[in-house]
Amino acid sequence: MLFAFLGLTSFLKSQSQTLYLKAQGADEKQTQTIDSLYYKKSFSDFSSLNEEIQLIKKRLINIGYIETDIAEVNKLNDSSYLAQFDLKQLYKKIRLNLNGHVDKNVLRLLQIDTNRNYLEIEVAELESTLEKLNSEISNQVDPFSSLQLTNIKKLADGSLLADVSISEKKAARTIDSIIVKGYEKFPKAFVIRYLKIRRKQPFNLKTIKDKTSDLENLQFSNQIKEPEVLFTKDSTLLYIYIEKQRSNSFDGFLGFGTNTETNKIEFNGYLNLNLINNLNYGESLRLIYKSDENEQKTFDLKANLPYLFGSPLGTEFGLNIFKRDSSFVTVFQSAKVQYQINPRNLISVGIDATTSTSLLDNSTNFVQDYKSVFYNTNYQYTKRQKYDKLFPINLQLDISFGFGKRTVADLNEDQTKFGLDTYKIFNLNNKNSIYMRLAGAIINSDSYFENELYRFGGINSIRGFEENSLAANLFSVLNTEYRYRVNNSLYVHSILDASYFENQTFDVKEKLFGFGFGFGLINKAGLFRFNYSNGKTQNQSFKLSDSKIHLSLTATF
Repeated sequence: MLFAFLGLTSFLKSQSQTLYLKAQGADEKQTQTIDSLYYKKSFSDFSSLNEEIQLIKKRLINIGYIETDIAEVNKLNDSSYLAQFDLKQLYKKIRLNLNGHVDKNVLRLLQIDTNRNYLEIEVAELESTLEKLNSEISNQVDPFSSLQLTNIKKLADGSLLADVSISEKKAARTIDSIIVKGYEKFPKAFVIRYLKIRRKQPFNLKTIKDKTSDLENLQFSNQIKEPEVLFTKDSTLLYIYIEKQRSNSFDGFLGFGTNTETNKIEFNGYLNLNLINNLNYGESLRLIYKSDENEQKTFDLKANLPYLFGSPLGTEFGLNIFKRDSSFVTVFQSAKVQYQINPRNLISVGIDATTSTSLLDNSTNFVQDYKSVFYNTNYQYTKRQKYDKLFPINLQLDISFGFGKRTVADLNEDQTKFGLDTYKIFNLNNKNSIYMRLAGAIINSDSYFENELYRFGGINSIRGFEENSLAANLFSVLNTEYRYRVNNSLYVHSILDASYFENQTFDVKEKLFGFGFGFGLINKAGLFRFNYSNGKTQNQSFKLSDSKIHLSLTATF
């Protein structure tokens, strides 16, 4: 029994013994080359040691010693082994004869000169080059093809020559069916028009993956995983994996009461409601209502219908009603036809009509009844960073231009308008970023009325001033923030705003400034934002009594 125990102990000890490898070449120079590979030298068993010897040989072949031989492997003692290699000649370059086997489109993608029928590269780059070629050939030509080197020859100058051939090409594959998994009601028009993937389209897996990555630019959907393909004998089935995202949002506050003079119910407050893709069409509806301390009321409604009847064109309709105390009411109506060039770029043309009515007993030179019609063009660019909940849009650009006529009584006057609204987040690192926004507009006319001027100021314009308290025929606003991300749900920021505007109706030209700080916090209810800001004109000093506090909570559902 004792002898059996000692024998078992000896066996286990031998099995757990560490083995060591020493590799050397036919001479000192070859040994230095092998040592430069930094191969593994200790192993738990002989099988792992032998795999390392084969790996050393493969790595030597890849760097140009293609005739490398393993001369012998000797056991030096119970735990050490010596592997003898003969590297022979080093081949640095190889010329690959393409012989027209590789499609020129593949060569262009890999930035290879298509005017030559050969490719000359370093032997050390051969494996990676062949992998790239084979990958692109599979994507562009045939997913079942394989690349081979034949007729390999050694040349007198120490280089190699080989022919490149491709396994017998099968019939070109096309997409026969597109199946959406996870969100089966995903709008079909978005697959065809937005992703630009359709049936009978030549199959190219790399292109398909690039296109489906554009789902990140949609608010109402998300790609669960990369697309997959099922090949049958005579068909190609493409599977796209999508999930529906919550994209409706609501923020604001609302109050109401009875006016003691008119005995009518009046609403006060702010409401911003966005409904997106509730009908699984990709549509959106935005409703904004404002009633502020200046006795100004704004009702704004916009409806967007993309890819109308499956066509590449979409439409947008808008209605805006603005009432200022007992001075005037302006009704603005618009209609657009849109074309989505790609997921980030959108152009549109449209028409808008405005009717403004004076509520004064006697109209003045500043407030007049008028009607206007404008023809507009618009360009929008949006770059999202969808997985950043605090800052989901990195860059946005909105440019518009319009021309038309304003009619007062029987007098017509030509006018033009130009508008710009753009912002960008400069990410310095994971914690720090700088936000910059530039917005402005101008209306060119021989004369101006107060009820046709642009209105700005407040939380979405120059901060530190009351909402829509400023009127101008020309204005520009620069908003800047330094943002520090405390964690993925909280950030703090500075406020530094500047503005310039002109109001030719009252012959006013003014520079404005806004300073302050704020923070944003994501909680279970949504995104809560707090801004404290103070505004001043160029020739005015700061007054704490003029400070403004803005609170908002945006809930997504």
